[in-house]
Amino acid sequence: MAVAIIVKVDPVTPEKDKIRVAAEAIRAGKLVAFPTETVYGLGADAMNGEASRKIFEAKGRPADNPLIVHVADFEQLFQVAKDISDEVYKVVRTVWPGPVTFVLKKAPGVPKEVTANLDTVAVRMPAHPVALELIRQSETPIAAPSANLAGRPSPTTAEHVIEDLGDKVDVIIDGGPTFFGVESTIINVAVKPPVLLRPGPFTVEELRNFFPDLIVPEFAEGKEEAAIALAPGMKYRHYAPQKRMIVVENREAFRKAVETLSKSRKLIVLCSKEECENVKGENVTEIVLGSETNLYEIARNLFDSFRKVDKTEGDLAVIHSFPERGIGLAIMNRIRKASGFQIARSLEEAMRLAGD
Repeated sequence: MAVAIIVKVDPVTPEKDKIRVAAEAIRAGKLVAFPTETVYGLGADAMNGEASRKIFEAKGRPADNPLIVHVADFEQLFQVAKDISDEVYKVVRTVWPGPVTFVLKKAPGVPKEVTANLDTVAVRMPAHPVALELIRQSETPIAAPSANLAGRPSPTTAEHVIEDLGDKVDVIIDGGPTFFGVESTIINVAVKPPVLLRPGPFTVEELRNFFPDLIVPEFAEGKEEAAIALAPGMKYRHYAPQKRMIVVENREAFRKAVETLSKSRKLIVLCSKEECENVKGENVTEIVLGSETNLYEIARNLFDSFRKVDKTEGDLAVIHSFPERGIGLAIMNRIRKASGFQIARSLEEAMRLAGD
């Protein structure tokens, strides 16, 4: 495939004639990368199995990892999902458009490629003018995972998309950096009580206002891999730099690990602005994630920082933990999975994981 057509648009009031180029590509069964409020998505016609299969081929994505279907209105919701209870529909009407995905019973017309042969489908309505305009002009729901190579950090800018998929996608809509920087919250409401499948910008605290009995399993915290992927981000190593990364979940142990490990190697340290001030080491390159007073800033910078790891001299990255409140749970889910569950809670564990 030739290098993608890149269409730069205003993210707030996107030019309709520019979006039309991408919408025509979707209708023709082609692939389009586009911004949402969370990350950039790699989109295809959700009702076209052959088009959706191209997403898996471009990303190198496992076939048992389902896609999220993006809709622009509630008529499209009922085109792809069925048996939605009044209780759930009321919540959906309240929180959409927004960064929350619902796993629902699949309507008959949704191709098996989109749902990985499951009887459920993940659906959301993005809160981004570009994404909504693209779906409307395409006149079809759009299936879209993140627009990166499988396993790599999700893209939060068009440049990230070009880096990973520039010659594997037909059109890239450049709408500038995304707002949240981590993927949508996913909740399975096809079961009772509902289950959090992936934390995101719409927090557990907010979800429990609607679903007080919400279950939060360990895989949603990023502490283990789910057996079956009902939605993206549940199985496989995700969001990861190519270089090894370990997480040290105790701050004192983190500081000692940095100081000790940097004596024998060039070390890449990902830290908050505040924690970077405590970092001491002989061969340390710091990547500042943002201020701990604003976890949304940390989330916005997270995937870009993971990509910087691979462009920084050093063979090992070390990152500390963050409070798991609000969007902090999503941050820790991404960090743990990006490390391949290489998690230390003491200096001794960190040294063992580092191979020292």
